[in-house]
Amino acid sequence: MKLLAATTRYYLVLNVLLFGMGSVALYHGINWALRTEVSEQLSIRRQELLNKARANELPPVAQLEALLIISRKPRPEGFRDTILPDNIEHEMVPHRVLTFPLMVRGEGPVWVTLQKSLVEAEDLVGVVLGVMLGALALLLGGMVMLNRWFAARLWAPFRNTLAALRSYDLQQHQPLKLATPAIAEFAELNQALTTLSQRLVEEYETLREFTANAAHETQTPLAIMQAQLEQLLQLPVLAEDPAAAPLVADLYGATLRLSRLHQALSLLSKIENRQFAQAVPVRLDQLLEEKVAQFEPLFEARELRYGIDVTTEPIIQVMHPGLADSLLQNLLQNAVKHNVRGGEVAIKLSPQGLRISNTGPAVQGDPARFFERFRKHNAASESPGLGLSIVQQICGYYGFGVEYTVSKGGTRHTLRIVWKPSMPVSAQKAEAQPLAMHQ
Repeated sequence: MKLLAATTRYYLVLNVLLFGMGSVALYHGINWALRTEVSEQLSIRRQELLNKARANELPPVAQLEALLIISRKPRPEGFRDTILPDNIEHEMVPHRVLTFPLMVRGEGPVWVTLQKSLVEAEDLVGVVLGVMLGALALLLGGMVMLNRWFAARLWAPFRNTLAALRSYDLQQHQPLKLATPAIAEFAELNQALTTLSQRLVEEYETLREFTANAAHETQTPLAIMQAQLEQLLQLPVLAEDPAAAPLVADLYGATLRLSRLHQALSLLSKIENRQFAQAVPVRLDQLLEEKVAQFEPLFEARELRYGIDVTTEPIIQVMHPGLADSLLQNLLQNAVKHNVRGGEVAIKLSPQGLRISNTGPAVQGDPARFFERFRKHNAASESPGLGLSIVQQICGYYGFGVEYTVSKGGTRHTLRIVWKPSMPVSAQKAEAQPLAMHQ
């Protein structure tokens, strides 16, 4: 709910309550005032009759009966409201009546009833309530229209600021360019956002330059060390010293692991800094078949049976080609490294997502923890433990869903990736087919 709509709702509720209570109070107040006025008029008329009775100016009772309602029998005295017929309107209308005793000389006491119609008072109350309700309707309608005007005019700079924030891209290396509106609060907000965006651009540029420089400066020494160790391993002198050869081999292996770790961390840093802005439609079905063909020697070396199920229709996702390649590379590499000799790998690619299932060692606990950096199935493994972290970062970069589950006593590992719904996918789901396993 928008801010103006929320505040207007509270104002409307408050006004309705206040006007409702005011209307009820006004109705009873006017009704009381009019009835009091009628009672005063009846009291004045009673006093006139009493004065005439004391001065012996009243006509005989027979003549009074033609003008007043007179009863020779005692009747309840005082004011009361009743419904009486109206000879003019020919309907029952409310009346205010006053009954009192009157002493007529020579004829004894009689009880006189004076009455006055309350129709005019009720009509007046109805008119007042109608005016009040009309004023309330006009006030509420005016508040709604004023709210719409506020939303359209006064809050226009705020909406422009939101639109600029939604379209802002840090990859453009430019701070926000926001106007200075006439409203002081919005002007302060735009100034603060502009200053914040300037600091973000500066820090982003500093981080990007540091990452690029660190990647370049460290990759070169690693390549030199790797090349020199390869040459050292080929020297004949190592064959004469059985203790030196394992040490050099271990050093060469450590250099390879350090190089892989450097490449993985550099890739993660670039993904987090969103340095893969370029995206093109990628045929994932073709890329997957190429990657599987590259992994066939590894499948044979570890005696793994594999099956691949790809729908006949093209599977296209808009991605950076390098990230698409890295995503499939790390998924397949994870399925091979964390498998058992003679195990299985099942691959299924559909317009809805990708599923890679493989046998592996039993694991306990939440398998989602393997998405953490440097988390391994086997602590003694030479893997840097960044493969699934890279997969998760790539999926998060493009809004894909990723899930890691373990079944069959913890020995069947399944990684599922669900493509982003906005990506072009087929309307029909591919039916699951039995996978043909290759040895």
